[in-house]
Parts: sequence; structure tokens; C-alpha cells
Amino acid sequence: MISTQGSPQTRDESVPTPADVAAGAVPADGETAVAEPEASVRPEPVGEASPAAVAAPAASAAEGAVAAGAGPADEPKGPRRIGVLLVVALLAFLIDLGSKLLVVARLENHAAIEVIGDVVTFQVIRNSGAAFGMGQALTVVFTMIASAVIVVIWRIARRLYSLPWAIALGLLLGGALGNLTDRLFRSPGVFRGHVVDFISVQHFAVFNLADSAIVCGGILVVLLSFRGSNPDGTVHQPAEKDEKAGKAE
Repeated sequence: MISTQGSPQTRDESVPTPADVAAGAVPADGETAVAEPEASVRPEPVGEASPAAVAAPAASAAEGAVAAGAGPADEPKGPRRIGVLLVVALLAFLIDLGSKLLVVARLENHAAIEVIGDVVTFQVIRNSGAAFGMGQALTVVFTMIASAVIVVIWRIARRLYSLPWAIALGLLLGGALGNLTDRLFRSPGVFRGHVVDFISVQHFAVFNLADSAIVCGGILVVLLSFRGSNPDGTVHQPAEKDEKAGKAE
């Protein structure tokens, strides 16, 4: 800096004075001032959720599902239908028993009664075989089979929640009990008794109401099985439908 004569001397602020050096405000000769690094702050990415933020809604949804009582889709619902099964079975049994007592008292050893011309007639026939007069040499075997059917139906009844299944099994049980009663208490002896048949269809067979109940119950069971209905009230989805549903998703 150059001072003109007569003017006050002006200090160049860019040149440090000894006092500045002593105070440490300006580094001494040969030293270089080093700036301290500032703590870097990592910005939080926009749109990225933390694990806690992700887990919280999932936990809330799970708690809500439990609170709402969410359960298996195939859980049985409604009351058990044992009462319906027993009522249907009792009706089928009593109707069959009453019809047999009536035709034995009124029609046995008498001429056949025409119901629909010669196509359907009432005539009493003692049958030692199975339904519709089949297997007449296997009386004891059919008696054991009827007993086994009754036991199986009773075991299924413990988890019976479906009304259609209760009706079907009731028809089967009532029909089986009706014919089993003949096997046990009619001549010629226990387990060898002949069943009373009286409904004669031309070119077909002679049968009774117990046989009709068994056939109707069996047909209903087959239809329910094809529809995927189970005795416990659940509905079985065929494997093909499950695969198609999986592909659609």
C-alpha cells in the first residue's frame, strides 16, 4: 500500500499484525489453516419406510383378524343334526314296520291286490336275501352287513352338521333297522329271518318300504358327494377347481 504525503497511513487489513498472530486468529508463517469437517447428515430417503413402520400395520391387521374371529374356511357351522337323523330314521322304521304288520295280517295267503293294473301289485313274499330279492342264500351275511352299516352311520353322526346328510343317513339307518328287525325276529330263526316284501313291480322285483328308504338314502348320498358336500357341513373343492383358482390369481 502507498501513502501519499500528508494523508494518514492506512492499514492493509489483508496483512496480519503481530497481535493477531499472538491471539491465534491468524496462523503463523508456514502454517496452513485446516477447516474442521462438519458432521454430515444423511437425508432420509423419500418414500422408503422403516422396518418398524412396515411391521406396525401388519401387526395391526393380524390382531384385527384374530379379534374378528377369523378361522378355517372349512370349520363346521351350526348345530349338530343328530336329532334330524334320529327322527327320519324312526319315521322310516315305524312306517316300514307298520306296513309289514298290516300286509302280513291282511294279504298273506291271499290273492294279490292290483294297485296300477298288472304293473304294480301288493302281494306278500318272504325274502331270505337282500333288497329286491337278491342273494337269497346269504341271509346271515346280509344280516352282518346291515349291522355294520348301522354302526358306521352312528359313528358318522357324531360329527354330523349337514341337514341333507342327516336326512340321507336317517333314511339309510331306518331302512337298515327295518330289514334287520325281520332278520332277527321272523322265522325261521335269529339272524336267518326272512324279510317281508310286498310291493311287486312287473318285470322288476318285489320289495318293501325299508328297501325304498335305503335306495333313496343311497341316491341322496351320491348326489351330495358329487356336489362336494360333507357330513360335517363343509364343502369340498375339487382339485381341478383349486388349480384353476391358483392360476387365475
